[in-house]
Amino acid sequence: MGTIEYGTSTIYFEVHRADRKTLGIEVHPDLSVWAIAPELTTIDVINSKILKRAAWILKQQAFFQQFLPRIPGRQFVSGETHYYLGKRYVFKIRKAQENKVKLKGSELIVYTCNEPTLELIQNQITSWYFNHAKRIFDSKIENSLLLFTKYKIKKPEFEIRRMKNRWGSCTPSGKIILNPELIKVPAKCIEYVIIHELCHLIHPNHSKQFYHLLSKLCPSWQKLKIILETTFRV
Repeated sequence: MGTIEYGTSTIYFEVHRADRKTLGIEVHPDLSVWAIAPELTTIDVINSKILKRAAWILKQQAFFQQFLPRIPGRQFVSGETHYYLGKRYVFKIRKAQENKVKLKGSELIVYTCNEPTLELIQNQITSWYFNHAKRIFDSKIENSLLLFTKYKIKKPEFEIRRMKNRWGSCTPSGKIILNPELIKVPAKCIEYVIIHELCHLIHPNHSKQFYHLLSKLCPSWQKLKIILETTFRV
């Protein structure tokens, strides 16, 4: 796995060795980039090839990106779809004796004893997502820390805060901030974001050492990153 900077863009690519004589570059519909290289080809040669084809790679990714699914905006009305942990549910609003939110089969149901105004329904579902995010994020931080045992880092303080363009961040003091929208994406994507931020406790910058550690602890991080950047954008 490698990265190349091209202008303001970063190209992530996977190296696949093969019994062939030439070095080829492939861009796949999921936006992943493969360098298909002969067994003895050096990484410097591969990097040079990627850089040479960078404009073409970005053009291909832009072409494929228009066909990727995206989550549309929500109106909080019965019949539309909402996501939870990467799964899509049909949103329902029902009158009841108390206010609550429940997952039932393929439905995400908001029960309300009041007039179902947009503000009321939105507040109920937002609160439900937030409470689930707090519990699940805490559990996944605990589990992810097991990967860092040799580095002897303590469990960091974490906060759930809505961010416009970021899934997560790590402050200079070592506090992890996670976007509540993460609760809507697949569990593996949540784990990737958490591992990414925990890596910053060891390597504060996006250095080669940082990406080496991230690749070691989360080998599929590039594919998970693509899912977040295309299907589940913030």
